[in-house]
Amino acid sequence: MGDMARRVIGGRTALDRAGVAAHTGAAYSTVNHWHRHRTRFGFPEGFRHDGRDWFWLDDIEAFHVAHQAAKRAELTRVDRRGDSEDLIGSGAAARVLGYGSYRNLPDTLINHPDRVEVLPNGRRRRLWYRRTVWAVADARTGRQSTGRTPGTTGARKPHPYADDPRLLIAVALVSEADRTGHDRRGLGVALAKQLGITQRTAQRLLAAAYASAGASAGQRTA
Repeated sequence: MGDMARRVIGGRTALDRAGVAAHTGAAYSTVNHWHRHRTRFGFPEGFRHDGRDWFWLDDIEAFHVAHQAAKRAELTRVDRRGDSEDLIGSGAAARVLGYGSYRNLPDTLINHPDRVEVLPNGRRRRLWYRRTVWAVADARTGRQSTGRTPGTTGARKPHPYADDPRLLIAVALVSEADRTGHDRRGLGVALAKQLGITQRTAQRLLAAAYASAGASAGQRTA
């Protein structure tokens, strides 16, 4: 790495944001997300120097070890029983993911239900297809990969939706269409309606989902 990513300041090695991305193998946007929500993730505060944010290398290494351990601890045995088309509530979704409480559900699900029912008391009940929950479970590892060798510099992320939770929904839609043999035409309209977005944005998400599905297929056949 050059001076743009790593520098010795006051006798200690520091990394800027690009350096953190290269050192951890995370996408640049993920580093921004960690820093923006540093209280939640325990990401180092860092400091300003020469107009940029810097972070001590040893602090980043300690954070990354703890972060990876936390991610491993979150992985649980997924319940694959049931029909993929079943609509399930938050309690059942938590059990599918192996969580003890619906309060542990990831924002990816909470913010993007497949259906919302309004109960007689006015409360809103979120529902998801079982296949959607399975797709989220399958994406719990590897989503932050940049698609390049860790420790190298280059493109900051493979596509503009690399860290967008809506991509998981798009991947689930594409996977289900391929699994059932349905034509992919019309998925843009379905995705736009499901997420409440424009069809143009839906098509961009689907393009990223197609690329992701293609990469996964390549890995399975390699």
